[in-house]
Amino acid sequence: MKRFVTLLLSGALSVPLLAQQGPVLATYTVGNTTVSASALTGNLDTPWELLWGPDNFLWLTERGGTISRVNPSTGQVLPLLTITDVTETGESGLLGMAVHPNFTATPYIYVVYNYTAAGALKEKLVRYTYSSTANTLGSPLILLDNIAAVTTHSGSRLLIQPDLTLLMTTGDAQQRPEAQNAASLNGKVLRLNLDGTVPANNPTPGSLVYSLGHRNPQGLVRTPSGTIYSSEHGENVEDEVNLIEPNRNYGWPMVEGFCNTPTEQPFCTANNMREPLVAYTPTLAVAGLTYYTHPAIPEWNNSLLLVSLKAGTLTQLQLNPAGTQISSQSNLWAGTYGRLRAVCVSPQGRVYVATSNRDGRGNPAATDDRILVLENRAYIPSSVKNGRASALQLWPNPATQTVAVRLPAATRTATTVHLHDALGRAVRTSPLPAGRQEAQLSLTGLPSGFYLVQTQLDDTRYTQRLVVE
Repeated sequence: MKRFVTLLLSGALSVPLLAQQGPVLATYTVGNTTVSASALTGNLDTPWELLWGPDNFLWLTERGGTISRVNPSTGQVLPLLTITDVTETGESGLLGMAVHPNFTATPYIYVVYNYTAAGALKEKLVRYTYSSTANTLGSPLILLDNIAAVTTHSGSRLLIQPDLTLLMTTGDAQQRPEAQNAASLNGKVLRLNLDGTVPANNPTPGSLVYSLGHRNPQGLVRTPSGTIYSSEHGENVEDEVNLIEPNRNYGWPMVEGFCNTPTEQPFCTANNMREPLVAYTPTLAVAGLTYYTHPAIPEWNNSLLLVSLKAGTLTQLQLNPAGTQISSQSNLWAGTYGRLRAVCVSPQGRVYVATSNRDGRGNPAATDDRILVLENRAYIPSSVKNGRASALQLWPNPATQTVAVRLPAATRTATTVHLHDALGRAVRTSPLPAGRQEAQLSLTGLPSGFYLVQTQLDDTRYTQRLVVE
């Protein structure tokens, strides 16, 4: 019987970690690397957010109000919830999402969406609680609401930082002066505690405003070094990629793009203006933004990956070592798959891109909307090449209350230790900061049985079996 349980455990956990390996739609040459594109799943309806979750599944929002998990091996879409008060009209609907970093102990999902109140379109931020046993989301808690909205210019991406504060982008809701109004929540990057309160160390005491002067920011990402970037729609010119800093002004509507006209320069000088890293004229309708650094596609190390709607581009933006400038950029494609809204990266170095061809502005094919997978199929992680999984040390094993986890070397970047049960569910996590080699996992409250401990060190994934008594 023990042998059967062990096989079940191994199989359940291997599924979401394997490449989907569907038929290749196209290949792209990136330096010395061949990147293959395939379709993970199709027949979606206007995907908006795409995240790699702590359970090794993709988490997806669709603009009509549906939140789902997607198996990255099989492409199976597992709906969790359809939010009934989402108003999908024009560009409005269910937008950005974030997952609590300590998901096992605190299984919270945060989403932002448009809704109707007293006949007016609004925007709100809501927290849901995930049940892994029922595969559902419930217990909604409104953290922030009554933000002015119209059918365009709502933003909105969410990002949880290591200090457990949440960044939320908002559009100007076609009320251009509100982007410069510090008392308004529109046209801003907001910073909240995870209970919706104002962090004590925000730039202005009592205010959620982190930065202002934004038109319609639709991409948001943080690098391991702590640098934050956003992508933002321009009006008719000057789409922007910005480095987000607290208490900075990003100019809209007084400045579009760089401070390069006589009327813009005095405003920039007087208002702590932060110019974009790059701007695009004509506009691309820039959308999702992520950060890439992985040996699977080494040519993309220390790069931002940006997708766009109108131009349908996937653009690599190479950062300088400090992350303060874009040293070069290139498109992997332009228009091949139509409109592109969201992008994320898995721990295995695969890039996932969601199309947005059913948003009323595209020309959907029979298979749209889709999630595409970009991967180097020739890449073999060193954990496989060298058979080093056994280098992950656990003690005691069997264990009862806690287990110590030791990697073969100190981490260069922050990582997380995951404990999975026999059904493949993540039941415990523990952060492992950069420069550390050991972590502790609490086993309190876990039933006896077989578990797997998993973590990542550079390009090596380590897995070790644990017996809980």
